[in-house]
Amino acid sequence: MIKLEVKKGHILQRKGEVNTKAYQVESGLLRSYSIDEKGKEHIYMFAPENWIIADNQPPDIPCELFIDALEDSVVLSIEKNDLSITNEDSRKLIKRLAVLQNRIIMLMSASAIERYEHFIKTYPDIVQRVPQKLIASYLGITPEALSAAKRAKALKK
Repeated sequence: MIKLEVKKGHILQRKGEVNTKAYQVESGLLRSYSIDEKGKEHIYMFAPENWIIADNQPPDIPCELFIDALEDSVVLSIEKNDLSITNEDSRKLIKRLAVLQNRIIMLMSASAIERYEHFIKTYPDIVQRVPQKLIASYLGITPEALSAAKRAKALKK
């Protein structure tokens, strides 16, 4: 395990790399994402403090995701082969897998407002920390649709 201090915008992993690492966020904020053939980013997940983020490919297979820092961050870089799962790590991993499963289900079936409400529940501490266009990307909607969902949520109150 190696502690790294990374600046906002630093790319920790690029698609196609092998022997990629897992990162545990001590402070700051990371994201993982893909870029489609048209150059559009699709955010897979955010990783605020105490979350683990990684591409799920084995170390010898090229990774599918980029990982970068959205804020100046301190992370622990962990070799995938060295991941010894403790009770605390397994809780974090279970949380991560649950978030991803819910996200996939939401993207398949939920309205924009339902996706936004779920985002707020999942990531209550980062809503003010990331630009709205990144939240829209994560939700799989346009920034305009996000604004409409926020307005609709405000009207529901």
